[in-house]
Amino acid sequence: MKMIGFNKGSSVDEQGSLFDMEGAMPVPGPREVLVQVRAVGVNPLDTKVRAGLVKVPERVATLGWDAAGIVHAVGSEVTLFAPGQAVYYAGSFDRAGANAEYHLVDERIAARMPATLDYAQAASVPLAALTAWQLLFERFVITPGDRQPRGSLLVLGGAGGVGSLLIQLARQLTGLTVIATASRGDSADWCGAMGAHHVIDHRQPLPAQVAALNVAPVRHIAALSHTAQHVAELLELIAPHGKLAVIDDHDVFDAAPLKGKSISLHWEMVFTRPLYATGDMQEQQRILTRVAGLLDEGVLRHTLRQRLSPMDAATLRRAHALLERGGQPGKIVVSAV
Repeated sequence: MKMIGFNKGSSVDEQGSLFDMEGAMPVPGPREVLVQVRAVGVNPLDTKVRAGLVKVPERVATLGWDAAGIVHAVGSEVTLFAPGQAVYYAGSFDRAGANAEYHLVDERIAARMPATLDYAQAASVPLAALTAWQLLFERFVITPGDRQPRGSLLVLGGAGGVGSLLIQLARQLTGLTVIATASRGDSADWCGAMGAHHVIDHRQPLPAQVAALNVAPVRHIAALSHTAQHVAELLELIAPHGKLAVIDDHDVFDAAPLKGKSISLHWEMVFTRPLYATGDMQEQQRILTRVAGLLDEGVLRHTLRQRLSPMDAATLRRAHALLERGGQPGKIVVSAV
């Protein structure tokens, strides 16, 4: 089968940073499904692994941890899927990614694809939706559908993939007042379209902007990007006993300043369940099934902003370059056709 390999520690400007190659057709294990990949979402994780900023096992020869496709074959113990069904999933970065014609995934972390979306639209959703759902409903311990007023949620970096889904989930399934940050006009418009009640500029002082909104106290903050640059401001504006969730990478994170306000710190890493084969690993399948239903009902919308094709090294290099350049709301997806 055709695959797109990557050079660990490479710059996207290097011709060989991503390269076309041939590989053996994977054979599904007992609880695995073999998916014919139709589209892959491109995430910051892909660029970080390629650049050597995030370490993965040597056996990981391909990137791409956001996929949609058709089940081609199933393992001997698979009960959730059958050949011919359309699925979507995020996979796990300790295993080969979906930048290939065919890809193996554990059935417990895949779900039926939303019926109202095409493959590219569906591939824009899984990783971001899982991250946002787990952050909002598991780390912040808010019950989906509980519309009781619970103060304000500040989403730092609201226009990216995770922010786009987090804004929607918070607006549609909670009673939180949603404040998103964005630094460009199109990004601010995107956050508004996703459902943010208010959008402020993270290039300007945040506490003063939040105070001017005259909203309920900020009891929850989702710091999705550039947290280190804003942490002092975040701690100034968050209410006592608030919750701070972080997803971006840090060499060091000093939690001592959180003590005065009794702020709880929550890390969200979307691959924890598959990486450690936790007892509740299938919860990812349940979350994606719930999200698919919300997408089909029109409660949520996909976040595809740019669709590229075909799925080859040249196209993926272009996608990586666009992502590293930054400034584009939503998700970039590379489609097989």
